[in-house]
Amino acid sequence: MTTTNIEALVRPNIRRLTPYSSARSEYKGRADIFLDANENPFENGLNRYPDPLQWAVKERISAIKHVPVSQIALGNGSDEVIDLLIRIFCEPGEDHIITLPPTYGMYQVSADIANVPVKKVPLLPGFQPDVDGILAAADQHSKILFLCSPNNPTANSLDAGAIQQLIGQFPGIVAIDEAYIDFADQPSFTEQLATASNLVVMQTFSKAWGLAGIRLGMIFASEEIIGYFNKVKPPYNVNELTQRAALEALQKETDYEEKLQTIIDQRGQLTSALDQLDFVQLIYPSDANFVLAKVDEPQKLYHYLTERGIIVRDRSKVLMCEGCLRFTVGTPDENEQLMAALKTFEN
Repeated sequence: MTTTNIEALVRPNIRRLTPYSSARSEYKGRADIFLDANENPFENGLNRYPDPLQWAVKERISAIKHVPVSQIALGNGSDEVIDLLIRIFCEPGEDHIITLPPTYGMYQVSADIANVPVKKVPLLPGFQPDVDGILAAADQHSKILFLCSPNNPTANSLDAGAIQQLIGQFPGIVAIDEAYIDFADQPSFTEQLATASNLVVMQTFSKAWGLAGIRLGMIFASEEIIGYFNKVKPPYNVNELTQRAALEALQKETDYEEKLQTIIDQRGQLTSALDQLDFVQLIYPSDANFVLAKVDEPQKLYHYLTERGIIVRDRSKVLMCEGCLRFTVGTPDENEQLMAALKTFEN
């Protein structure tokens, strides 16, 4: 079991912070007349403030993810979760985070906005963590280690044993970004929350649940960390429409599972089809809803596809992804159109 003094990692001003107390957080019971929040009284379905702690959504998530409600918080997308974690734990100009490039770019952006330095320990060949390098780079000011698994943009899952070692030995918070975990065979690290007090797991509604437009991210952590998150977040950070859309989707698990399986099946077909093309040099293993492939003349191929109305992601200038394009798995029809276009490409 990994026991970390979380309070000692939190910024002193955050420990002392008196959070904003909203009308909806002060009175939680039932009533016929609400005259406490200066809302417009005329009912239109959206004239009242939303639940500041999103209890109904979290209760449904809890049932699906098997994590207690007290260990769940929600953000305005995972980007807000990342931002708040940095603001809770990192003293600007003094503490730092550690990232493992190539990885998701918002860790760097959120740190830059907060004036928090970033130490970078590149992934090893095969896109796996350099555990010794990470631990050597860490010191008492290393407040958060961000691990993206499955990783974006490389699509692979990070080695579970390496992650486990880092949870046990890293001196700060280990934040695992599991935005693509639904597409992977490996289990979520939410299963280890009970034995690792410094562990934070992030997930999202944007990928497998197909709700990128509502901007809803999930954070799973100890009750202590969740308490700080709720203390710092804006009082109504998740709006009423987002909560309704999430609840509606969470009631349709069969639809979610069917579409998830279709994407996984299509990922296999896309990988096989790409493997038949002469200009595709290498296809990296994928545990996500996208495939990273090294190709001849990536920029020429990228522009060739855009001219045909097909947009993929050029990752050829990203560290360790030289020559690579990233192909999101589309619908069966979209993937057929992509492959038809690729078969006519001449490099």
